[in-house]
Amino acid sequence: MILQYIENLSVGEKISVRGIARRHHVSEGTAYRAIKAAETNGLVSTIERVGTLRIENKKGAVIERLTFGEVAQVVDGEVIGGKDGLDKVLNNFIIGAMKKESMERYIIAGGLMIVGNRTNIHKYAIENQMAVLITGGFETDEEVIQLANANSIPIILTHFDTFTATSLINKAVSDQLIKRDIIHVSDVLRSLEETDYLKVGDTVKDYLELASKTGNSKMPVVNSSMRVVGVVTEKDVFQKEKNQAIEKLMTKNPITVRDNVNIASVSHQMIWDGIEMLPIVNENGTLAGVVGRFDIMRATEMMTRSGQAAVTISDQIVELITPMEDGFLVEIVPTMINSMGHLSYGVLSEMIIATVRKKMAQEFSSNIMIENFNIHYLKMTQLDSRLKILPKILDYSRRHAVVEIEVFNGSQLSSKATIALQMMERT
Repeated sequence: MILQYIENLSVGEKISVRGIARRHHVSEGTAYRAIKAAETNGLVSTIERVGTLRIENKKGAVIERLTFGEVAQVVDGEVIGGKDGLDKVLNNFIIGAMKKESMERYIIAGGLMIVGNRTNIHKYAIENQMAVLITGGFETDEEVIQLANANSIPIILTHFDTFTATSLINKAVSDQLIKRDIIHVSDVLRSLEETDYLKVGDTVKDYLELASKTGNSKMPVVNSSMRVVGVVTEKDVFQKEKNQAIEKLMTKNPITVRDNVNIASVSHQMIWDGIEMLPIVNENGTLAGVVGRFDIMRATEMMTRSGQAAVTISDQIVELITPMEDGFLVEIVPTMINSMGHLSYGVLSEMIIATVRKKMAQEFSSNIMIENFNIHYLKMTQLDSRLKILPKILDYSRRHAVVEIEVFNGSQLSSKATIALQMMERT
């Protein structure tokens, strides 16, 4: 009912959890879930400092790499028909809890119908190219199974109830979306064709010619098998004879990174070791390309702007942080506490880092990369406490900053931390 109401709103109209709950006489929890479902369906979008707005309809994007075979594994299911279609990719799923004539608007080929012992709906879904997940341990008619086999459309049985099965699939979908949004080195590296590199037998003269031609002063050095054996920079060849071998001057056994590593790990390594350029290698150890600090900064900025398609724990914590004139306010909710009923240390750390990110973005329009994080004062914080987080910039330069964070529970100091970070100016 709520989704239909939202779909009929004009583009640009603002909605809220409280407003939806009042209008349709439902709980705020139901309204929240409906709005999240609308966001997943591409009906609304949440914009920071503006709110949730009705947007133009978007076609449901394919859920990457989640096949019907994987769905069967997620729900511990038994495939009784259409096994040839298990490698097909799931693009949406619906619950068949309505009358048949009301389902037409939700039917999308390639989707999944989650339903109980309603044989007519099983057949209707197969006829419309939708796979079927039958919940509650129920079965279906032989005619439906034969139809599924003929069309290579899977029928899966699970002993889970509909709510549990849907929750498991929804979690699997969210996990896939989060994985999809993580940027890896392979997404940002300069490919081998774009990479300037030298070979073991090259000389200083070869380096100078290539550096003059490309403007690049840091290059990997490879052997005859294209394996990285060193890195050479302008400093290594300064005032050296032009016929001197690069092999004698290069830094041997350099740090290399596989192309499937995410950029967060690479950026920390580059910051920690003071590296401007990293050679990237394939699974067999051969040179795949290089990545520089600017590539990492640009990718980090892109990731910050785009956000996640699915909600992570970090996203949930950030959403609960309210900006104030001189700091940030957070109310401790049940999902933030540990088994002892106190604020989880991990959640506290995430809150502190999130407020520092917001502070640096406000003050300097900069992204940051954490170099060092130290909590040096800590008191237990109970459920329903309202924390005031006050970040204070102690030192700042173009590339680095040190921030002190004080966390107050009422008028009492609850936690104190210091963060050393590297600044990354927005490009």
